[in-house]
Amino acid sequence: MERIWAPWRMEYITQDKPDNCIFCTLPNSGDDEKNFILFQGRHSFVVMNIFPYNNGHLMVSPYRHIACITALDKEESLEVTELTKGCIEILRIQNTPDGFNVGFNIGKSGGAGFDEHIHNHIVPRWEGDTNFMPVLAETKIHPEHLQKSYEKLSPHFKKLRL
Repeated sequence: MERIWAPWRMEYITQDKPDNCIFCTLPNSGDDEKNFILFQGRHSFVVMNIFPYNNGHLMVSPYRHIACITALDKEESLEVTELTKGCIEILRIQNTPDGFNVGFNIGKSGGAGFDEHIHNHIVPRWEGDTNFMPVLAETKIHPEHLQKSYEKLSPHFKKLRL
């Protein structure tokens, strides 16, 4: 029998869920690498999803604590859009996906894990990346550790200009 190890998943399962908003606290922590923050702009930032759907799953979030994209002002909206485009360009270069899923989950019923602070998901997709494992075994296989993904993506984001 083949075994699949995802040791970081147990940390998520057993950890106390934060009372505070991660999208408010992480950018101010002073440790972008530890928190997998790839870029901090004037109005928003890019962070890796530490429980990704696929390798390279990124999120763009405004700093301001708002629950819906309709509350974004023009500057925030423009920067979130430009950062999303930048993420797609960088992921195309570094990870060469066949496509992307991009979007906001708004509200709990819309699938938002943090429903009080919006964030745009950028999920790279490859032909055949959905197989029997998630369907039958409720298991997702990630071929690369988060830290390694961060190290590969980080140099590209250091060159990103808005």
